[in-house]
Amino acid sequence: MAAFVLVRKDSYFDSVLLMRISRDLKAQKGVEDAVVAMGTPHNRELLAKSGYLDSTLESATANDLIIAVRAVGLTDAQLKERVDTLLSARPTPQTAAARPTSLKAAVAEVPAANLVLISLPGEHAAREARKALLFDKHVMLFSDNVPVEDEVALKRLARERGLLMMGPDCGTSIINGKPLAFANVVRRGPIGIVGAAGTGIQEISACIHRLGGGVSQAIGTGGRDLSDAVGGIMVLFGIESLAQDPATKVLVVVSKPPSPTVAEKVIAAVAAAKKPAVIQFVGDSRRKPPKGSKIVFADSLAGAAEAAVKLARVKPLRATRHASVQTLSPKLTQVLTKKLKRGATLRGLFCGGTTGAEALVLLTRAGQPIFSNLHKKGDLKVDGLAPVKGHALLDLGDDVFTAGRPHPMIEPVLRNERLKEELKDKSVGILLFDVVLGFGSHADPAGVLVEVLGPVLKKRKNLVAVASVTGTDEDPQNYTAQCQKLSQAGVAVLADNRRASELCAQLVKKVG
Repeated sequence: MAAFVLVRKDSYFDSVLLMRISRDLKAQKGVEDAVVAMGTPHNRELLAKSGYLDSTLESATANDLIIAVRAVGLTDAQLKERVDTLLSARPTPQTAAARPTSLKAAVAEVPAANLVLISLPGEHAAREARKALLFDKHVMLFSDNVPVEDEVALKRLARERGLLMMGPDCGTSIINGKPLAFANVVRRGPIGIVGAAGTGIQEISACIHRLGGGVSQAIGTGGRDLSDAVGGIMVLFGIESLAQDPATKVLVVVSKPPSPTVAEKVIAAVAAAKKPAVIQFVGDSRRKPPKGSKIVFADSLAGAAEAAVKLARVKPLRATRHASVQTLSPKLTQVLTKKLKRGATLRGLFCGGTTGAEALVLLTRAGQPIFSNLHKKGDLKVDGLAPVKGHALLDLGDDVFTAGRPHPMIEPVLRNERLKEELKDKSVGILLFDVVLGFGSHADPAGVLVEVLGPVLKKRKNLVAVASVTGTDEDPQNYTAQCQKLSQAGVAVLADNRRASELCAQLVKKVG
């Protein structure tokens, strides 16, 4: 079997397209393995570890395309020909109409549009966002790797002009009932959300929907907004905007742990809005609300949804008991504990950063040390690239994993690759997953997960898998159908990320 490594200089391709080409190459006769990816340091390291030891790898940069293939009976020339064919077979536009080639042309073609969604490499994104703001358009900036000084300048400009500047690195918003980027299909209603946490907004809005409530607006801001450097510019603007919105009766603010100084500004702004409100700073739920305010500090994302629905005086839907969704109970904990060996360790493999952060908080509260790339610092912080011993939880959507590769919510087969590696450690007995539905996410994330997980659960009787599903039955993937696929494969499916994490915390404690 021969191994080929080709490097194409200055050939940038979208990571989703590259994943598809990798799959197509693997499916061809004679090909044992294939990786088509951009030449980022992380991708070069992964290829080297996978046995593609070639001097040409050293010359690749993040702007260069790497094609690495192991095959039988395939020459270098034939490989180049096949790759050329796959790269040239891009989807064609569904319409023959000319597409705008600049933001100015797009604005001229659709002058009534009032929002611009930007997804470009970080070094170009800020320039285009500024142009959009100067055209008096709201902006959702999906791009990451934008310098923080550019973020501050953009948000100050947006605020001066009375515009939303959602991002950079903003993955989720629901504006006027329209899901943007990674977002779920939820009914409209009286609850407005401002969030510096993408999957946090998704989990809360999906839980609100399943409880019978609805969302007026969900304004994403990007994860750095509540840092000292940015100062909460857009979260504060979002709170003020929803305070003036007659359709919003209840406010919800969600983020990962904010700067203490900025957190106080946010709390003061929410109190000044004089509307019933819920705040969920993940990992910081022990605050006391200011005297005379209508603020509730939630203990979890699902708890924030429950509190918001209660404050909105929405009559909760009668819970539909699907056999595929289990209730957290002593009986369930007992049944699963009996399957586990003493000293079994946990692996949490998460696609969502906020759901992962919440799970880490809940597991840590059980008194167990959990290694994670979500820790800010300390002995328990790991980069996630090297194998980890003991209990561990990894955010696989972290930049170190996604540079030059699709996000695992787009392509969950990437989580399967890591799952296979983790299962080589025979001490692993407890697996914890989030499955995130909605626009932007894979068409069948549960189906992809059980391709690997299902056979393993049948073979290893001392292995327990627990998951929650973030979504609704109105999502393209269908919440109930995804839960059923997991359950039928032997996964314990809990109603939300909080309950799934609490179940795993109990299991870790009992077998530790």
